[in-house]
Amino acid sequence: MTPDSLTNHAALNKWISRMVELCEPKDIHLCDGSDEEWSRLTSELVEAGTLIPLNPDKRPNSFLARSAPSDVARVEERTFICSKREDQAGPTNNWMEDGEMRELLTEKFRGSMRGRTMYVIPFCMGPIHSPLAKIGVQVTDSAYAVVNMRIMAHMGADVLSHLEKEASGEIESNRTKPGFFIPCLHSVGAPLEEGEEDVPWPCNDDKYIVHFTRSREIWSYGSGYGGNALLGKKCLALRIASNIAREHEWLAEHMLILGLEDPEGNKTYVTGAFPSACGKTNLSMIVPPEQYRKAGWKTTIVGDDIAWLWPHEDGKLHAINPETGYFGVAPGTSWDSNPSAMESMRANCIFTNVALTDDGDVWWEGLSKEKPAHLIDWKGNDWTPDSDEPAAHPNARFTAPAHQCPTIDPDWQNPEGVPIDAIIFGGRRKTTMPLVYQAYNWSHGVYVGATMGSEMTAAAAGTIGQVRRDPFAMLPFCGYNMGNYFQHWYRMRRKVKHAPRFFHVNWFRLDEEGKFLWPGFGENMRVLEWIVNRCAGHAAGHETSIGWVPEYDDFHFDGLDFSREDFERVMAFHPDEWKQEIVSQGELFLKLFNSMPKELVYEKELLAARLS
Repeated sequence: MTPDSLTNHAALNKWISRMVELCEPKDIHLCDGSDEEWSRLTSELVEAGTLIPLNPDKRPNSFLARSAPSDVARVEERTFICSKREDQAGPTNNWMEDGEMRELLTEKFRGSMRGRTMYVIPFCMGPIHSPLAKIGVQVTDSAYAVVNMRIMAHMGADVLSHLEKEASGEIESNRTKPGFFIPCLHSVGAPLEEGEEDVPWPCNDDKYIVHFTRSREIWSYGSGYGGNALLGKKCLALRIASNIAREHEWLAEHMLILGLEDPEGNKTYVTGAFPSACGKTNLSMIVPPEQYRKAGWKTTIVGDDIAWLWPHEDGKLHAINPETGYFGVAPGTSWDSNPSAMESMRANCIFTNVALTDDGDVWWEGLSKEKPAHLIDWKGNDWTPDSDEPAAHPNARFTAPAHQCPTIDPDWQNPEGVPIDAIIFGGRRKTTMPLVYQAYNWSHGVYVGATMGSEMTAAAAGTIGQVRRDPFAMLPFCGYNMGNYFQHWYRMRRKVKHAPRFFHVNWFRLDEEGKFLWPGFGENMRVLEWIVNRCAGHAAGHETSIGWVPEYDDFHFDGLDFSREDFERVMAFHPDEWKQEIVSQGELFLKLFNSMPKELVYEKELLAARLS
């Protein structure tokens, strides 16, 4: 079958034909997402040395991949937002004029798939019948990307059939543009000449992850890893989707979606935005303490990473999770810290850059208190507890199907989404920020989200303790000018009749000896209970200069040895620290000065006035 007759979608065939002409692949394979296809591709990847089958008794249908040491993470410095004008991308994004970038990349992609198979992946982000569902088609020369995309998105023949029927008018669709797809071009940038031997992890040191915001295209070159290659994830679901959301009055956010059910059966859904290393995945899969479970509290997960929110006809913001899998950081994940994640990866999982045990299972730092006597590390070398380097890469990952999570919400694939009552922001702050406080209103809440951040922990000169601002946890993922992004959040208030409440949490405050003041993990349920009760009007909030806060008696501490004095320390408010906090926000405000909404400036001045 030729590229111009591969599907029953004329525009798609035309685009595929252009990509084939540009990239010059040896073969073309239209992915159907079937079990048979998975078995065939994983077998081929095992034969190529890209995947290692794990012990089927311990990890059924699961595999380990080891990337090249130069291809282990997102490459923000090589990630571009391409538009006609630089101010459209804004000062927090890397920018190149879209025509100039297209010309540069066309030469990079020319012949880039020579000697390889081009896989055509039809995929859908979000439940396919949701009004927010976005269909993309990714062409790639990476079978590793194909098998991961099968876990992370609705993928294959059903998606293609739906797209074809939309285009022909055979079915009605409530998507914004029925029949439209987002073109996604990906190559590892390692063509194979005749007789040349392949490597287990082909890639190119010259990397580009590029988003053409006007034409809604994604071009990724040189990397086979994570979000650089799984183009439905950060590239489509956040950078491109944020542009679409701004134009069509919804929100594409780097947020978890969590369901909380009280003993009376009342369900409250919350979203949460947290920078990296701030416990986002753990919170999305939280297991309440035993006394909460016995009392009848239940938690469910809709999504651990991305939320698309829109004003629903019921007057609330509704949210869907556009993904169908988890691409989680493995190190630090354990049965103690996140049992739900551990259950999710029991089978049908792909691990990348973790260590291999002698009995064919996987291991990483933080998985167990005792280190195994011998491992094969993520680079393929022998490893013992005396080794100087970690066994797993710090950014090692697991790709696991979401439906395997034991706390998956019954409505996680509801096309109408779930109604959101609270939006939670958080960061890793050893001082200043209390355990929890509530913003006064939507405007104040946007200010809290816009100024959130974490203290840097990397041992670089002059940076330890410095707060890195990460507005809404979207700094690497907003596909346009961040100042305009804030303006969009303020405009959305007019579209929502029943606005969610905004909160800020900080699980990481330290005492004078450097010890955590709050136990965290499952005990965070006590904070979530106050948030739920605040949303329902069942809990008191005490007004302070920074927002509404709980008192000791507003929390339930049954089963936890946590005194009134302990609570006062984790909730302590020091005006001098907050005045310094306002000063430290100045760098972000100056960077975005030309597009900064006046409401944010007013909120900053109001906070300063309340502190004086």
